[in-house]
Amino acid sequence: MSIKKRPTTTVVFTWLVLSLLLFAASGPCRAQAIPPNDEAYLLGSNSVSPTAAPSLAVTGRQPAIDTALDPPQAAPTGPDNAWHFAWNNYLWFPGVHGTAAGARGNSLSFRASPGDLLSNSRFGLMGALEVRRQRLVMSLDLLWIRLEADKALPFPSLGATSANIKGTEFLLTPKIGVRVINEEKIKIDAVAGFRYWYLGENLKFNPSLLGLNFSGSQDFVDPVLGGRIQLALSPKIVVNILGDVGGWDTGSHLEYQVAGVLGYKIKPKWTLQAGYRYLYVDYRNGRGVVFNVTTSGVVVGFTRTFK
Repeated sequence: MSIKKRPTTTVVFTWLVLSLLLFAASGPCRAQAIPPNDEAYLLGSNSVSPTAAPSLAVTGRQPAIDTALDPPQAAPTGPDNAWHFAWNNYLWFPGVHGTAAGARGNSLSFRASPGDLLSNSRFGLMGALEVRRQRLVMSLDLLWIRLEADKALPFPSLGATSANIKGTEFLLTPKIGVRVINEEKIKIDAVAGFRYWYLGENLKFNPSLLGLNFSGSQDFVDPVLGGRIQLALSPKIVVNILGDVGGWDTGSHLEYQVAGVLGYKIKPKWTLQAGYRYLYVDYRNGRGVVFNVTTSGVVVGFTRTFK
C-alpha cells in the first residue's frame, strides 16, 4: 500500500486561490437565475439595524411564515357605539310679516325687513346641539331674540312725548328620531318632538299715561314631526335640507318650517354654513289673541364637531 504525501504549503495555497476564483465566477450565474424582482436577502423587522437572512431563492428552502414581514391587516371594525356631538352656532337675519290681534279685538298688520329688525335688536342667542349614537339622533334648537324701539309721539299735548316698545321671542325645539338611511353620500333622519313658544310684549309711555301702558305675554307648545336629508356632494361640501310641521290645534292652529343649508368643511371638525330658513305659525286662543306670522331669511353660521 502506498502512502500519500501531505500537500505542501504551495499546493494548499494554490487550491484555496482556485476555489475562491471558482466561487466568485459562479456568483453571477446564480444571480441571473433569480427573477429580477426578488431580493437576495430579506430584511428583518428592525429597520434601524436590519438582520440579513439568506434568500429562499438561494438556499432553495421552503418559505417560512414571518408575521413580522406580513402586510398590516385592517383591524375588524364593529358597530360604532360611541356618542357623537356637534354644536351649531348660527345667526338668522329674517324679515317678518303677518297679523297680530289682542284680546279686545284690535288687530294690526305689520311688515319688517331684516334691516329693521337688526337695527332694533338688543339681544340675540341662537344655536343648535346635535347628538347621535348609532341610528339614534337627538337635537335641541334654541332661538332667543329681544327687540326694542323708542319713538317720539307727534302729539305731546296728550301728556306723553315718547313711547318705548319691547318685544321678546323665545323658541326651544327638542327632537328625537332615528337615522333611516346612513350611507356615505346620503343620510336621512326622521324625527319627532315639540316646539315651545314664548311671546312677550311691553308698551310704555314717557311720561307714563295711566291706563295706556301695556305688558303681556303668551306661550304655547306644539308637537312637531319632521326630517332631515344630508347630501355629501364632495369630501368638503355637504347640503342639509330639513323641515317639520306641527300644531294641529294643540298649541297653535298650524306651524311649519323648512330650511336649506350649504356647508363647506374648512377643517375636519369645522364647517362653515349658509342657507335660508322659513318659519310660519298661526296661533289663536279663546281670548281672541291672534299671532299669524311668517319669518324668513338668510341664515349663516358654523358647526363644530366634537366626536
